[in-house]
Amino acid sequence: MKKFSGVGVALVTPFDESGRVDENSLRTVVDHVIGGGVDYLVALGTTSEVATLSRSERERVVAVIVEQNAGRLPVVIGVGGNNTASILEELRALPYLRHGDAILTVAPYYNKPSQQGLYLHFKAIAERSPLPLILYNVPGRCAVNISAETVSRLASEFENIIAVKEASGNFEQATAIAAGKPDNFLLLSGDDAVALPFISIGAEGVISVVANALPDEFVSMIHQALDGEFEEAREIHFRLRHLYKALFEEGNPAGVKAALHARGIIEENYLRLPLCPVSDALYREIQTALL
Repeated sequence: MKKFSGVGVALVTPFDESGRVDENSLRTVVDHVIGGGVDYLVALGTTSEVATLSRSERERVVAVIVEQNAGRLPVVIGVGGNNTASILEELRALPYLRHGDAILTVAPYYNKPSQQGLYLHFKAIAERSPLPLILYNVPGRCAVNISAETVSRLASEFENIIAVKEASGNFEQATAIAAGKPDNFLLLSGDDAVALPFISIGAEGVISVVANALPDEFVSMIHQALDGEFEEAREIHFRLRHLYKALFEEGNPAGVKAALHARGIIEENYLRLPLCPVSDALYREIQTALL
C-alpha cells in the first residue's frame, strides 16, 4: 500500500456565510492541493469538521471531492466513532465508500476503552470493512492511546489494516511501532511539526493539515526526507516552524482555514460552532508566516 506513503492532505470543509458547505471553495482546495503535488486526499477527517456535518452533508462533501479529483489521486474516507455497532452499520450502508481507496478510522473517544477493547473494536471493523484501514491514534482528542503493542497486534493479524496515523507526539511510541510493524504496514505521522523527525525513525509519510495551504513546500520537504535528502528537508522544516505553531495555536482547523482565506483559496473564513475563527491578532501572524 505504498500509494499511501508521502503526503496525504486532511481536507478542510469550507462553509459560506449562511453556514452551508461551500462547494466551489472545496473544489478549489482540491485542485490547489493536487497541483501542489500531494500524494492522496483524505476526506472527513478531523480537519473537515466532520463532527458537525450531517450524514447528507458528509455524502455531498465526499461526492464533491471525488468529482473534482476525477481519479487523479487515491481518496481516503474517514469512518469512525465511539459506537462500534454504528460504525459497522455505516460500513454496510454508506453509499460513498465505493468511491474510496481506504478508510481512516479513529480511536473511540469518550468511552476510554482498555487496550483489549480497542483491539476488539478495530478487529470488528477490519472484519467488516470493504476497504483497507488506516488506524488513527490521536489521544489528545480521544482521551485514549492506542499502544504500540496494540497497533503491532492489529497490523500482524489483519492484512487489511495497512497503516496507522500516529498523532500522539510520542517518539518512544512511534519508534516502537516502527521497530515492530510488518514490512507492508505504514507508519504515518499525524502531526506536521514532527513529520520530518518521524521519517528519520521509519515513518513513510504524513497525513497533513499544513498541506491544505502550502502543499508545494510541504510536499517537497517530505519527499526529500523520504529520499534521504535530510539537509534540504531541514531547511524547509525550519522555514515552516512558525507556521506550524501558528496554525494550531487556537485549534484546528481554525488556523488552516485562516491561512487558506489569507491566500484567497477559500472565499469565507467560517467554522461551525463550537469552533470559531482565529483572533485578528493570530490571523495577522498567520499572514506573516505565509510570506
